[in-house]
Amino acid sequence: MLNITNALRTFGLVLTFVLSVCAARADDKRTLVIGITQFPSTFHPIIDAMLAKSYVLGMAMRPVTSYDHDWRLACLICVELPTLENGGAVREKTPDGKDGVAVTYRLRDGLTWGDGAPVTSDDIRFTWEVGKHPESGVTGADVYQRIWKVETPDAQTVVLHTDRITYDYNSFGVQPLPAHLDRAVFEADPRAYKQRTLYDTDTTNPGLYFGPYRIAEVSAGAFAALERNPHWPGPQPYFDRIIVRVIQNTAALEANLLSGAVDYIAGALGLTLDQALSLEQRRSEAFDFVYKAGLIYEHIDLNLDNPILADRRVRQALLYGLDRQAISQQLFQGKQPVADSNVSPLDWVYSEDTQRYPYDPAKAKALLADAGWRPGPDGVRVNGDGKKLSLLLMTTAGARVREQVQQVLQHYWRQIGVDIRIRNEPARVFFGQTVRERRFEAMAMFAWISAPESLPRSTLYTSMIPTEANNWAGQNYTGYSNPAVDALIDSIEIDLDRESRRIKWAKLQRIYTQDLPALPLYYRANPYVIPKWLKGVRPTGHLAPTTLWVEEWRAEGR
Repeated sequence: MLNITNALRTFGLVLTFVLSVCAARADDKRTLVIGITQFPSTFHPIIDAMLAKSYVLGMAMRPVTSYDHDWRLACLICVELPTLENGGAVREKTPDGKDGVAVTYRLRDGLTWGDGAPVTSDDIRFTWEVGKHPESGVTGADVYQRIWKVETPDAQTVVLHTDRITYDYNSFGVQPLPAHLDRAVFEADPRAYKQRTLYDTDTTNPGLYFGPYRIAEVSAGAFAALERNPHWPGPQPYFDRIIVRVIQNTAALEANLLSGAVDYIAGALGLTLDQALSLEQRRSEAFDFVYKAGLIYEHIDLNLDNPILADRRVRQALLYGLDRQAISQQLFQGKQPVADSNVSPLDWVYSEDTQRYPYDPAKAKALLADAGWRPGPDGVRVNGDGKKLSLLLMTTAGARVREQVQQVLQHYWRQIGVDIRIRNEPARVFFGQTVRERRFEAMAMFAWISAPESLPRSTLYTSMIPTEANNWAGQNYTGYSNPAVDALIDSIEIDLDRESRRIKWAKLQRIYTQDLPALPLYYRANPYVIPKWLKGVRPTGHLAPTTLWVEEWRAEGR
């Protein structure tokens, strides 16, 4: 039953927020209101992988390195990218005699946390300490585990000693943590740190941020407001205040854009492709439209601990039972092509030599029958024990396109005798708990966004399966374990020969498309609907959010 008092109170809070935003814009043309569809599960930089968090933190923090708009690795807070050629990286032997490398980064001058404390090499050391700890439960633990020693010769120099020489040896896309604030919290209880970090208990503490902006106000599930960081040493941003407002329903998000309650909708977390195409026909005089294809892989993770999905024949049957080409044409006008594997054709390591799954319901039915699933009296298949072939499909609530896709998938799979139940959750719950702790019963639909030639160690390697024992570290949410894949990932990682890696990447994609730990759906193209007065927003098409260059944004003729 609806609680009218609470509903009115909530409405009043939202109305007050909207009115305050409008008033701020009327008085101050340097306030920008951005609309997104998800609220972060945490603001901690290395806990949970969620685009909404990366988008907000892109304005408040910076990684040591990142791929830029041209898909080239570049320094963001280091002075020069270290390489084997310029001497910034040096081959060495590890204590156990392995081939390793020492990579030296020198931090830019003047980097300062929002409370005035300098950003130092000790902050990077602390970040490594958190990431490497077996109970911290960070998302990309593999990045830190390969570093066996960190040296800090001075406040601005850090030397990372890794236990292998990888093709991306000088890529360190990690945002430093403030040792002067959060180290005591971590050392008090490393396992409980992910719940007690100041990023969640004191999110607006200025000392947590060192980018052009700092998070100054947060309302969980509703908005985050950022203000200029007076200590930022780089080019000064144009906007004094940026408000990131969360509206989960994309239709409501579009309405807020047109009403002026929202200035700009984040391309990677905003309107659906069909919405943008329709809006372009109606409002091209007010907005610029950019359709940016990129390394974004929409898929369904399968929980391989589920006895039904543990059978590869069932997984293959599910993919044969989908007309993904029709989905692409009817829902996306062909602008989001069918995904054949987890690697985008835009990435140079993409291989066409993979197992393909064209729409073939007869083959799907044959595979299911071979796996012991026979047609039941109501059309839903049953096994020898009379158990129905019924699976739960989950995704982010309010994401209109995903919910449309769910309905289509449900229809197709019903035709081959598979019953699909649907239950969705808010993004912060779905990603923060259900997916991260592998609580989804069968299927979880979402997207992976990657950097160029991003090795899927965290998502496919056996040791990256999140468990209670490792405090849910890793992103292998499917529970996939294949020794051949583990060995291949290890081999690719240490191969510095580009053509040799290409061959190995092709083999990895072949195995992936045969085993199907996840069901590939389509490669996403994000629509950027940018008001004509907002300049400087440049989509990257990969993992790095546009906000990493927010100081380039400006208003002209607003």
